[in-house]
Amino acid sequence: MALLVTDPAAPAFVQHYVNLADARLGARTLACSDEFFAASERMLNPQPAVFVPGQYDTHGKWMDGWETRRRRGPGHDWCVLRLARPGRIYGLDLDTSHFTGNFPPAAAMDACTLGNGDPGADTDWQPLLAAVNLGGNRHHYFATDPARSYTHLRLKLLPDGGLARLRVYGQPEFDALATAADGLVDLIAALQGGRVIAANDQHFGPASQLLLPGRGSDMGDGWETRRRREPGNDWCLIALAKAGSISEIEVDTGHFKGNYPDRCSVQAASVAQSTTESLITQSMFWRDLLPPQSLQMDTQHYFRSELLAHAPISHIRFNIFPDGGVSRLRLRGRPA
Repeated sequence: MALLVTDPAAPAFVQHYVNLADARLGARTLACSDEFFAASERMLNPQPAVFVPGQYDTHGKWMDGWETRRRRGPGHDWCVLRLARPGRIYGLDLDTSHFTGNFPPAAAMDACTLGNGDPGADTDWQPLLAAVNLGGNRHHYFATDPARSYTHLRLKLLPDGGLARLRVYGQPEFDALATAADGLVDLIAALQGGRVIAANDQHFGPASQLLLPGRGSDMGDGWETRRRREPGNDWCLIALAKAGSISEIEVDTGHFKGNYPDRCSVQAASVAQSTTESLITQSMFWRDLLPPQSLQMDTQHYFRSELLAHAPISHIRFNIFPDGGVSRLRLRGRPA
C-alpha cells in the first residue's frame, strides 16, 4: 500500500469539490492537436503522476501526462475533453509534476455547455481561465467563476509542452432521473455532487473514493486509515448531493480482508450552514441513522430495517470502529 500524499498548499476547493476531470467518473479526452510524446488521456488519471527513470518508448522518454512535440511554427497546442458530469467549476489544478525542461510556459482554458453531443466547428467557447504562467514540476491552482455550468473544456498549452495532470474541481448537476426501478437514488454519489467534508485519517486511501461509482478495483481503491493505537474510532463527514430521506445504506468492504473495520455506524443531521470546523464538532452529537453494525471482510453489506426513523438529512458522519478500510459507501433514498 502506498502512503497517501496530499499537497499542503492546496486551496479549499480541492477538498470541497469533485474532480469533474476524473477518468473514473467518466471524463474523456476527445481530440487534441498533438500527443506525440504522451497521450492526452493520461492527464485524467486520478493517481499522482510518476516518473520512471530510464523508461523510453519509440517516440522518446516516457512521461506520465500529456506531452506534445516541440512546436516549430505559429499557434499553440490544445486538447478538448468532456467532463464526467455537467457542473459548476470552482477551481483548476494544472499539474506539471516531473515536467522540468518540457513544461508549457503558459496555459489557458475555454469552456462550453452542450445539451447533447460534443463540440464542433461552430461551438461557442467561453473563456474560463485567461492565459497564466506555469512553472515546472509543481501544482498550479486557479480559482474560477462558478456562475455557469459547463460540459466540455478546451485546454490550451501556450505554445507546447507537457502537463502531468488536469484536475477540474466543481459541483456536478444533480440528475433527478438517475433513479433505480424502486425510485431511489444514491444521494452521496460523487457524480451527483456528494462530497467528503473532512476525515480524521486518510493514511492509505482518501475518503473521497467511498463515493465513486462501481465496486473498488483493489484494496487501494477505497478509504483506509492507519492502524489505530489509541482509544476512539475513525470517521469521515459527507455532504449529501441533495437533502433527503434514506431507505438503504450499503457498506462495501470489497478487497479489505485483514484490515476491514470491526463495526460501523452512521450519524446524520440537517445542517443549513456551517464551517468544516464547526461540523466536525457538531457531528459528534448527531443522532444515529444507522446504529453500530458488525462488518465482514470483502462483503457488500445492505442495511434497511436497521435504519432509524429520521427527517430529511443533509450531512452524515460515517464511523468505523476502530479503524480499517471500506471500499464504497452508498446512501440510497429520495430527495426532499
